[in-house]
Parts: sequence; structure tokens; C-alpha cells
Amino acid sequence: MKITLLKTSLLSLILFCFSCKSSEVKKVDQQTTATTDKGEITAIFGVRNISGIYPHLTTYAHARENGTYSFGNECGIGGLAVWNEKLYMINYAAHEPKGSEHKLYIIDKDKKMEVYQGSIGGTPAARMIHKESNQLLIGPYVISSSGDVRVIPIKDMKGRLTAIARHLKDPENMVYYYDMEGMLYEVNVHTLKVNKLYHNPLPGWHGKGAYTSQNRLVLANNGEHGHEGNKHWQIKIENKKSKEDNGILAEFDGENFKLIERRQFTDVTTKNGINAVPNDQSPLWAMGWDKRSIRLKVLENDEWKTFLLPKATYNNDPSHGWFTEWPRIREIGDGKMMMDMHGMFFDFPSTFSHNNTAGIKPMGSHLRYIPDFLSWNDKVVLATDETSIQGNPYAGQPQSNLWIGEREELWNWGPKSAYGAIWINDEVIANKPSLPFLIAGFDNRILHLSNSDKTPVTITIQVDENGTGNWKELQTIALEKEGYQYYIFKEDVKAEWVRLVANKTSKLTAAFHFTDNKLKNSSDGKELFKSLAGIDEDSKVSHTKLYSNKINYNLSVYAGEIENNNFKNINSYEFLKYDFKFVKGIKDSTATSALKNKKVGEEVDFYNKKSADTSEAKENGKEIWSEDAASVILHAENYQLRLPKGHAKYSSQFSAKTSRVTREVESERELANISGTFYELPLYKVGKEPLYKMMRPVATHNKQITEFNTWNGLLVLSGVKLDAEASEHVYKSDDGNVAIWFGGIDDLWSFGKPVGEGGPWKNSQVKANQLSDMYLMTGYDQKSVVLESDVDAQFELLIHINHYSDQPVLFKTFDIKAGQKITYKFPQGFSAHWAQLKSSKACKGSAWFVYQ
Repeated sequence: MKITLLKTSLLSLILFCFSCKSSEVKKVDQQTTATTDKGEITAIFGVRNISGIYPHLTTYAHARENGTYSFGNECGIGGLAVWNEKLYMINYAAHEPKGSEHKLYIIDKDKKMEVYQGSIGGTPAARMIHKESNQLLIGPYVISSSGDVRVIPIKDMKGRLTAIARHLKDPENMVYYYDMEGMLYEVNVHTLKVNKLYHNPLPGWHGKGAYTSQNRLVLANNGEHGHEGNKHWQIKIENKKSKEDNGILAEFDGENFKLIERRQFTDVTTKNGINAVPNDQSPLWAMGWDKRSIRLKVLENDEWKTFLLPKATYNNDPSHGWFTEWPRIREIGDGKMMMDMHGMFFDFPSTFSHNNTAGIKPMGSHLRYIPDFLSWNDKVVLATDETSIQGNPYAGQPQSNLWIGEREELWNWGPKSAYGAIWINDEVIANKPSLPFLIAGFDNRILHLSNSDKTPVTITIQVDENGTGNWKELQTIALEKEGYQYYIFKEDVKAEWVRLVANKTSKLTAAFHFTDNKLKNSSDGKELFKSLAGIDEDSKVSHTKLYSNKINYNLSVYAGEIENNNFKNINSYEFLKYDFKFVKGIKDSTATSALKNKKVGEEVDFYNKKSADTSEAKENGKEIWSEDAASVILHAENYQLRLPKGHAKYSSQFSAKTSRVTREVESERELANISGTFYELPLYKVGKEPLYKMMRPVATHNKQITEFNTWNGLLVLSGVKLDAEASEHVYKSDDGNVAIWFGGIDDLWSFGKPVGEGGPWKNSQVKANQLSDMYLMTGYDQKSVVLESDVDAQFELLIHINHYSDQPVLFKTFDIKAGQKITYKFPQGFSAHWAQLKSSKACKGSAWFVYQ
């Protein structure tokens, strides 16, 4: 039963909920809403919790009871703040500096959520507590200590508000607002009078961070717009722009701007975070990145120092900066801080400074797109940017939710595996130490070194054991001309940072791969996924196609079976947002797009409304993946890659025609389900082909998963056994004909580590001296390869050690005798991104990789 209270105040709603017996509420597990007579939701209450997600807290691009969606292709939750024991949050549109239907939300300790009726939307993510006036500033909203909300009108301060900072000249009465287009405003916190100080004063684009510390305002842009100059710039760029001059980190002293670095930067903060204190002299931290690594800069005593960290994922990398809303460093309870950047949570010490750099440790990786996070009611709360329709033609309207759980849970999501570089084919100056690179907290640590010059060079590895800046020599490695070497750090090497020194000026690459030696196995998710049918099970299975509706908040479900390797629809249902029940029939005509599987070359231009609405697309008719005797073949538009093979039934019964292959499940992030393994696919531009060469495997499920989707803040999977029992995760129709599984996106890791077998060759006709297709190595731990040839030949095994390196390096040469089988087991901790083979002679050859 769904209960809707029209013309009901939040107080009346709370009184109504408290008048219900708690057991009755839990029994029906209902969501209760209060609305105006025009159907605008004013409040909502619910108790259902699935994998840390409360469906009733889902936010949309509007707040109408009937769910009718009209405009806005994104709906991330941009900013969180705790104020008067309540949780305040703002959601955002993709590009709406003039406002939108997005809202300010206020959630109490019982998770009753009020929708502020004076909301003006837009693209806000800024938040700060102004100490002197005792007000919370969040987006364009100014909230008093008693909870009264005032709004800075859009007409007075147009922009996509990303940061608020203390004022340098009149901090008791004024604050700075910074926006994505680069506008710098000052606002009187009492009168809300706005003054625009500068119109885009800095090079770069996509303003993100701003913070006042040590008598200066530090500003960060995380992208580049392609222009060479701007009449509004307050910083003169002397040198010709290089390809890596993307974004900026800059200082403002109240009168003049100063360039710190031309790289992409996001968050700028101190240990005080949004609780900005007067005359803050704390070390200031700024997070950014380039193609090599994450860049962490620290300002202290008028000096900036730079530290490098690895990336778990390459989703954030594109130069335009669109895909980083908004990595943060924040306190998450009990004085503990966390840094989130490039898909990795890091335990971050509040004491981090120039002379005390110890304590940064990887916690684990994640799939969620997390714009903000904090501690509230003794829980960690993560904001998410989930279902968008920018690149997802199989979703009707954008929506996002929160995750609420324990800090310890974050350590148990994805692996502590990450990748990065100090140099990538860079001109390195002799005897000049590199920047320090984080090494602490990772299990397996391998360094790949490559010399592009025609003269030998020696590299010295130095470590800082305690984060005090005291460097000790660990190892020297001699590189021949155009040579390659790898070095695996021993487990007993305890250090915080590593740096490198070359004895000659040389063109060098130094790439790190850090991998987790405690990857999950299938037993970790046995209970969680017990209702999903295994690939070799013969029980009746519920297969579906899923669509997050456009005309209401419900989920359209096409239910059927697999027949002749194709999905056959038999029944159609709506799964109701409020009651979590199936009702027969589909009301949303646009849901039929879910019956279509994406193919190679398919594009959706989200700037073209007709294309986005109708899913019109260019196709070349080729399925995204196929399979031969050697491996799974991933078909990109202009190249092909090879992936490990899964269970044989995936090729015979669950091909690319049968199952959903790719889908955007977090905004601007795609997953692929190929031959029993989920992969993460970074994008460069929404609606365009993913960056397949930067993909990483997530987990091998070996289940009959034919569909996956995000809806109501939840991950939804098909492939449930029809005789499975209903539970927190499994919901079944009354007629017993359909069942679907619900959880969180980062539950996927619990399927177990990626495994598989295959290679570039399997009894293949190999041409002499011709490189094979690239075969995936990222993300697999126990690796070996079996090599065979029908003639005497030399096989060269080449590896790709960094995604931005142009060419592979020669790892090892094998002398193969005709008919001989050679098995090579890779060293413990060895990792590379891709492998390729080359034979000295034409032959019938095999190169078979086993990932256990």
C-alpha cells in the first residue's frame, strides 16, 4: 500500500509516521510521501535499506509525484553538509548556470527527507560554514543556525557554483564564490548582495576548488576548453601552451593572481574542510593529476611541494575535466580523514605536511562516482552521481542516491590495486631526484623502467622510510640503450615514498603497478549472490530487460527467456518505486529502447535531444564481442583487443546478442558484461566509444546475468533463479514469473577476482615478425603462459607498462623447439596492462595465458 498525503507539512508527516506502529511500517516496508496540490513532493519517509542504500532518498532532476520528466540529463548529488544535526544535500544538472528543477534536501536522523520548496537548482557543489555569522552556505542557499533558508537569486549570481571560501579583506561579512566557468564573486553573508570580482580570470576551464589559507585564496580548474588565450585572464602565459597544459592551480592575494601549476586540479582544502576557520594557517592540500599520476600539492610556509600517487582507474583522465565531480579530502568521523581520487579511497592523515608525510594508505578502489562524502550519525555518507541519460539510452530520467554505512566497509570493496608513473618518455635531468611517489600500504609493488635513448643509463631507487624526507638508497638498476628492466619490491621494504635518480640525462619511462594480494574469491559473495543462477545451472531462470522510466519513478521490466541465443519477451511489468512490487503492464512507451543491445559504433549525442530521446544511432552492425579458439575478441571501431575466455556456455548460450554488453551505470562510466566477467570501461566523451585500451576487469561472476542497470540508487541484475526465496536483495512477482536482484554497484567486487584463460594465439597461423593483438593482463594476479610452435622459433613477449606509453617493451624472449610446450609462470606481484607476442618465423603457434 502506498500512502500519499496531499497538502501535508513535514511536521504533519512526522506526526503521522510516529502514530504508525514501527512494526507495521517495517512489515509493509513502505515509503510515505507528502505533496502539494500540484503534485510537488515536499517530504518523504522510508525504512527500506539495501546494501546501505535507502531507495526513498533517491533524488531526481525534479520532485513531481507522478515522476514526469522534462529536462536535464544528469542528477548527481554535488554537496553534503551536516548542520543542526541534519544532513543537507544539493543535487545538480549537467550544465545549468541559470538554474533548474534540482533541489535542496534536508534529512533528519530518522531519514525523513524534506524537499525545500524554494529550491532553484542549477549545478551547485559548493559548501562552507561561515563561523562569524553561524550560517551554512551550500550552493546558492544560506541557512541560519535555526534552519531558516535564504536563497541568492540566480539573476544575481549566475554560474555553476563549485566552491565557497573565506574572504581575504572582510572575512566577517563576505565570502568568495567560485564557479565552473571561472567567475569569482564576493557575497555579503548578511544582505546576500553579490559583486562579481572577475569574469574567468584564469587559464584552464571547469573551475572546481577554492580555499583560503595562509593569507591567500587558492583556486583550481580541472580542464581545458581548447582556447589559446582570453581577454579576461589575470595571469599572463609566457610560453607556448604544451599538450599537458590542462587546467590550473593558482593563488590570489586579494589583488593579484599567481600561477602555481598548469595541470588539472580539483579539491583545495585544509584539515578544517568546510568548517573554515578564521586566519587558517594549516597546511593546504590541493589534488590534481596528469597522465602519469595523481598530484598532491601541499602549501606550507609559502612553499609548495608535490607528491605523486597512483590511479585505480582512468575514468577521470580526459583533458576536458568533465568526469571529476568532485574528488575530495574530508573528515569521516573520529578525527579520521579520507581522500578519494581516481577511483581509490585513501586513508589520509590530518597531520600531512612538508616534514610529516607519513600516513597516506590505500583503503581500496570503488566503482561509484562520488561527488562528496562526510560523517553523520556515526556513519559515513557517500553522495553519488548514478543514472544519467547523457550516454545511457536505456534510462528514462537521471537519478542518484546516497550510500550510508560504516567506514570499515569501504576497505572491503575493490582491491588496493593502482597504477601510475613518475616519467613517461620524459627527458630526465641527470642527478636530479624525481618527485616522491607513494609506495606505502600496497601489497605487490613492481617498477617498470624503460630507456628510450641510445646510451645506457643507471637508475637509483631511493626510499623515505618514515615520511621525514630522509632518503636512503635501496637499489641501482642499469638500463642498456633502448633497454627495459623491472624491479619487484620485497615485502619487507617498509617505506612511505619512493623516488628515482638517473645518472645521465635521458629519455625515460618509470611506471608503477601496485596490486592487492588479497583479492576476493567467489566464496566472498556466495551468500549475497546465491539467488543468481550459475552459468552451468539448469533451473528455470528469470531473464529481463530493464528500463528506468521517463514518465514515472518506476522500473519497466520485460521478462522472458533465452531462446536460440536471443532474448524472447513473454511478460511485461512495472516495478513500483514506493511499494517495491511488480504490476503487470508497461506504461512508458520509451521503455522499448531497453530491448536493444548496444553494438560497435553506436553513438548517442546527448547534445542532440532528438537523438538522445529516440536512441537513434549509427551502427556498423558488428557485435561488441565475439569469440574464437584463442580468446574473446573485443571489437572497437578501428582496432580489436583480446580478453580471457569464460565458461564455454557463454559463447554457446550467452553471446553479445543475448546479454546486455555495455551500459552506463554510473554517470560517465560504463560497465561491460562479457563472457562471465564485468569490466569497467573509461570514457573520453559521453556517447562515444569507450577507451577500451584503459579498461580493467572488476569481477568474474560466472552467472546467467543477461541485464544490469542502476535505478533508485541501486544496482539491478537479472538472471535470478525462479525458485529463489524473496529477501533483502531478491524481489519476485506475485505470479512467480519474474524475479530481479537489487544491491549496490560496489557489491560487484564480491563476485570474486577476475579469472580466465586464453591468448592472442591458439593453434593460429602466425606470420613472422608480426605483433599479435593486445591481450589483457591488468587486474589478474596468478598468471602463467603456455607457448607452443610447430617449428623452431623465437617468441618475444612484449608488455604495455603504462596506458600512455606509445609502444610495448620487450619483457622476455623464449626459444621454442618444434612441438615443445613451454610454461612460464610470472613472478609473484608481476603486473602489466597488455601483452603481445611476436614470432621470429612463420608458424602454427599458441600463446595461452592462464589467470587463476
